[in-house]
Amino acid sequence: MLRERVLNRSTTVFIGCLAAAASAVAVCGLLPAGSPLHLDTYIVGLLGKYLCFALLALSIDLVWGYLGILSLGHGAFFGLGAYVMGMHLMREIGGRGVYGNPSLPDFMVFLNWKTLPWYWQGSDNLLFVCLLVFLVPGLVAFIFGRPAFRSRVSGVYLSIITQAMTFALMLAFFRNEMGFGGNNGLTDFKSLLGVSLQSEYMVTALFCASALALGLAFVLCRVVVVSRLGRVFVAVRDAESRARFIGYRVENVKLAAFVFSAVLAGLAGALYVPQVGIVNPGVFAPLFSVEMVVCVALGGRGRLYGAVIGALVVNFAKTRFTTVLPDVWLFFLGALFVLVTLFLPDGLAGIPARLRGRLPALRAKSGVGM
Repeated sequence: MLRERVLNRSTTVFIGCLAAAASAVAVCGLLPAGSPLHLDTYIVGLLGKYLCFALLALSIDLVWGYLGILSLGHGAFFGLGAYVMGMHLMREIGGRGVYGNPSLPDFMVFLNWKTLPWYWQGSDNLLFVCLLVFLVPGLVAFIFGRPAFRSRVSGVYLSIITQAMTFALMLAFFRNEMGFGGNNGLTDFKSLLGVSLQSEYMVTALFCASALALGLAFVLCRVVVVSRLGRVFVAVRDAESRARFIGYRVENVKLAAFVFSAVLAGLAGALYVPQVGIVNPGVFAPLFSVEMVVCVALGGRGRLYGAVIGALVVNFAKTRFTTVLPDVWLFFLGALFVLVTLFLPDGLAGIPARLRGRLPALRAKSGVGM
């Protein structure tokens, strides 16, 4: 059997389209305000947020599409990465806060905290924070996944406990005693690397960083899925008992994929926060994780690029519907999910293949008619 290439046709097309679109948005975002091609910073920031959600959906597709692990709690890893970056942005405010305290964030001064908690130490160092963005979600995924996979929890039971995990984190972060701003979360960010987050240069730079992270993550996922390990993923998904019988440590395979997926989700959360200017416990809400799973299903799981397509389409539709008809959005999302499940089981990404499959029949039918 020939080994599948990393940069196959679909991957090359995806990377090319992503690079072209990102370059066009970046150039238009930096054009003078009077130019007809100028993009407002709001639009550029909104597109950057979409790319972060696409990266989160990609991380879900890696474990669901190739290993059959339906995680309803990936919002937890996204939220952890978001809070880690939010901590650094709060420290960068310094004396520019409402209370003018150079070492304590405003919410800590308001709650009469006297010293910075130990787990906030080092959050003023961006390099250290970037390390934590990968380390914290990965460590939580390891602590959660190791006993779960060793106990052979799978299927709907695993989905339920992943949702319970993110719900527990949401309740914990709502508490003021946690030291993360309680229900208000972390907000009022001023700058990153000394540059205002509202400037068009920083907004464009964050958008480009999100596009670059999505492209690199996509290629890394392709490297994994076309490797021998990727073939083991599919074997575990389709016949776990047989894979275990021939000697594979299935629990270790699942754990490695789960941790890697959590790291990607944490990176998405870290890029998301400076572009939206706030992070609160709502990011841990189970509904958010479920919505991202719906994105993967709509786009077409098991293809990687399908998850990206689904995330972009769903979030664009969400922006439009919540502006025009906010009460209808959830009904529309549910109806769209049902329709795609019934009529497009391979998702939106499977439409070209279905059309190619029907083309010979249509040609034969037209030939008979002649």
